[in-house]
Amino acid sequence: MTTKPIDRDFPSSKTLENDGAAAIKLLSLLLQCAEYVATDHLREASTLLSEISEICSPFGSSPERVVAYFAQALQTRVISSYLSRACSPLSEKPLSVAPSQKIFSALQTFNSVSPLIKFSHFTANQAIFQALDGEDSVHIIDLDVMQGLQWPALFHILASRPRKLRSIRITGFGSSSDLLASTGRRLADFASSLNLPFEFHPIEGKIGNLIEPSQLGTRQGEAVVVHWMQHRLYDVTGNDLETVEILRRLKPNLVTVVEQELSYDDDGGSFLGRFVEALHYYSALFDALGDGLCEESGERFTVEQIVLATEIRNIVAHGGGGRRRRKRVKWREEFNRVGFRLVSLRGNPATQAGLLLGMLPWNGYTLVEENGTLRLGWKDLSLLTASAWISQPFH
Repeated sequence: MTTKPIDRDFPSSKTLENDGAAAIKLLSLLLQCAEYVATDHLREASTLLSEISEICSPFGSSPERVVAYFAQALQTRVISSYLSRACSPLSEKPLSVAPSQKIFSALQTFNSVSPLIKFSHFTANQAIFQALDGEDSVHIIDLDVMQGLQWPALFHILASRPRKLRSIRITGFGSSSDLLASTGRRLADFASSLNLPFEFHPIEGKIGNLIEPSQLGTRQGEAVVVHWMQHRLYDVTGNDLETVEILRRLKPNLVTVVEQELSYDDDGGSFLGRFVEALHYYSALFDALGDGLCEESGERFTVEQIVLATEIRNIVAHGGGGRRRRKRVKWREEFNRVGFRLVSLRGNPATQAGLLLGMLPWNGYTLVEENGTLRLGWKDLSLLTASAWISQPFH
């Protein structure tokens, strides 16, 4: 989903306050370097990258940190271009156990120092809870289940309903059978503590690579909900068109989607435009983390180095001219085309999300309802958008 058009020159916005001329100089050097990369002036780009590496650090101020990681991503892109070797996105490669565990651990840290993941889980859970009103047999399909951190909270509110569940099942997609098994055991233990009849169905792989919806193991009479958290850490779904087609044929009761307010890096726009948009976005994220954590914080460094830097690298270094990449689709357009309709999150989901944000210890975050979606932002920039969809037959 694209954000509003932005000026090519990086503005002296709120994300740069208190950092002065040094931050502006750093950002100007970085943008000049991105221009060199965009026009294949790689020698000039390398010279500038060396200069940038000497004057910024991933342990400095928020602007320094974000410039350091963008410079590292540009360096990776320059090196791969020098080698004249296609640099396929890291996001297309299945993660092995060790990198997955490292990312999942960093995401847990992210959850403890920022409201973004809490907002994602909470808002989707509220929409799911409403959609399951009156249902006693539930099947949740999580397209990227990770450690299953979202679902215990939903188990709690489902267990509190007067009408008890006959069954609740989660089908979870992931890259490692061992990690999926571990997630399944944790969820089963938690469900057991609430006396919920629970089953976990692991699928090693991606939904876009399935042949038939029947592989999801749906059963007659159960309410089916799909959760799709979109991010840039790695490829979640595989083939996008096939993902949408599987969901169309599945006809779920609800699809919840949480997406970053970033364009896809390969949807036809220029490299420089994508670069500047990403720089705006991650500058806001780094500023938000820096607002709540000191420069010496180990938690802050963990989130920035493992989560945010990985996403920056996947956007900047892996994509662009001459590199092999899978064509991504504009999923909202495809959803509308195949018969999905947006369900408004106005009302209880919006109210509950506002209450959640008010209870958390971080200032500067904003919550906006727009056309039935909920957007979480930092100051004047949207970061995440949550939406819910139902399938409807063509007339």
